[in-house]
Amino acid sequence: MPPTISLEAGMPIVNKIREILLRNPEVITVVSQHGRPDNGSDAAGFFNAEFFVPLKPSDEWPLGMTKDKLIEELQAAFSEEFIGVDFNFSQYIQDNVEEGLSGVKGAKSAKIIGPDLATLEKIVRAAMREMAQVRGITDLRAFWVLGQPNLNIRIDRKEAARYGLSVNDVNDVVQAALGGTVATTLLEADRQFSVAVRLAPEYRNDLDKVRNLKVGVQTSAGNAYIPLGDLASITLDTGASYIFRERNQRFVPIKFSVRGRDLAGAVEEAQQRISRNVKLPTGYRIEWAGEFEWLQQAKKRLAIILPITLVLIMLLLYGLFNSLRDSLLALLGLPFAVCGGILGLYVSGLEFSISAAIGFISLFGVSVMSGILIINGYYRVAASGMDPADAMFRAVEQQMRPILMMTLSACIGLLPAAISTGIGSQVQRPLATVIVGGMLVGPILLLVVVPALQTYFLRRDVAVEPRTVPTDDSAQT
Repeated sequence: MPPTISLEAGMPIVNKIREILLRNPEVITVVSQHGRPDNGSDAAGFFNAEFFVPLKPSDEWPLGMTKDKLIEELQAAFSEEFIGVDFNFSQYIQDNVEEGLSGVKGAKSAKIIGPDLATLEKIVRAAMREMAQVRGITDLRAFWVLGQPNLNIRIDRKEAARYGLSVNDVNDVVQAALGGTVATTLLEADRQFSVAVRLAPEYRNDLDKVRNLKVGVQTSAGNAYIPLGDLASITLDTGASYIFRERNQRFVPIKFSVRGRDLAGAVEEAQQRISRNVKLPTGYRIEWAGEFEWLQQAKKRLAIILPITLVLIMLLLYGLFNSLRDSLLALLGLPFAVCGGILGLYVSGLEFSISAAIGFISLFGVSVMSGILIINGYYRVAASGMDPADAMFRAVEQQMRPILMMTLSACIGLLPAAISTGIGSQVQRPLATVIVGGMLVGPILLLVVVPALQTYFLRRDVAVEPRTVPTDDSAQT
């Protein structure tokens, strides 16, 4: 809500939001928190309200209703009812994690960093216009810092000196009249209370009345009183209500969510549009925080972990076969397993994520194990003197059952997680989908295509004893 709103002014809005939430049959109840919690663990003003909305099981929802559709309907209802109020939808624990990642109350954030607040807000408005045109970006709002009404009293030192007053003398009068000052201490048994006094509201709630505040001056004829307006310039200006700082630098955050599209693609398109159409003055920059920042860091770690994983697999294979050719042949099933994982993501409509990347790494080990079984089976059969093609066919026939049992058991075990749509499934579903797709398609191609390729490259290292063909004489004998 507006940053300068009071508790009393915000309560009707909070109550109305509760009513709108309870209209939906999917909602069990609504628990609201206006301002900061009682334990002070989450610093927030009265402009912030959070609602805990537990939902009924999805099988009790109306036909065709989904969580995303429910959020869209609530967003439309709130936007129509409340003008100037920003909303963000998240999960209970996920919300705390996302706030810790982004630094603001939102799933993702872009931080416009610079020294001047007015210039920052100007850049924020231009950036938001570009981000609003990016497909998938929703809940786009900024945390405006300007808008707090400030009463500025600037004392004219020369005018004060004409009456023999110092700046501190005038400040003491302003403090006592407007802010209050301790006049005495009240003693009650063993307790002490400071008694503060200040002017009544009717004498300080208007600029003209503040200008008419009397400042006492001692003269030879006695005391004289000078209006405060003769000693200072008094104006009502717009100032900062809330200043965000990070590493001793000011910034204005833009919060947003991404729905119906991958996070990396949406943010990259927004970055391109902003870099092309928004000119940043010297000393100003944009940092993308939240899930996108951690996604970039996770990609950098994967760029290191993935090659190391492949190198370690190669070392283990070379230690097993003592042959670079056989080690590479054992890796022939990797492309087919990866294609199966990609096909699974495509069919289910999921985007590539870190969870999916971990699923691909898991596929590497299973695919390599299947390749090891086939090659070992080939050498064991070929040692009996069988033709290479027949030896490979026999090896595949013998290893088909253990390979299918190994892959299909994992595929069936992760199938419920791959097709789940409940709350929290977005974390485990990409990993499970990749493994199910890879272990469903990969073994079939591994048993059909890979043996043909391996037969082409393999040669029999075991000498085959010549088989004697009986002649007619020997047959008569």
